[in-house]
Amino acid sequence: MVQPVQQDLNLPPMDQVGFVYRNLEAAMELSQPVFGPFVVHEYGGFDFQYRGATEPAELRLAFGKSGDIEIELIQWVSGPTPHKEFLDQGREGMHHLRFPVDDTDSMVEKASRLGWQTVWYKEFAPGMVMAYMEREGDPLLIEFFKNPNA
Repeated sequence: MVQPVQQDLNLPPMDQVGFVYRNLEAAMELSQPVFGPFVVHEYGGFDFQYRGATEPAELRLAFGKSGDIEIELIQWVSGPTPHKEFLDQGREGMHHLRFPVDDTDSMVEKASRLGWQTVWYKEFAPGMVMAYMEREGDPLLIEFFKNPNA
């Protein structure tokens, strides 16, 4: 029997859909008529917890909107990440759904009991935490994100 994940985790409405592409400019051009205009962010490298190890990674991001839903376009630049895994599988497109939460670690613990595993984790600042979760057989990741400044 499939677990009613949204009910068991008491998930709020998602607030972001993340897409991964090899070329950010081409993705923005393709998506601009539907989700633009986009704002590009070039972040330097960060260290993330990736599959249990601390690993540096760098991404290029572009943000657009569809109503209240943020559209995130991601281009992998360097480092081992779930985004690189996705591209290495020959895939591009929808990658993850983000859910804003009050306590990322508590949600990770609850999701783990339902068969989800943490694959990517970062505390950007005190109280600002994100975690990507995957489950076997499901190509779509979920992200829990706590942002006390939101």
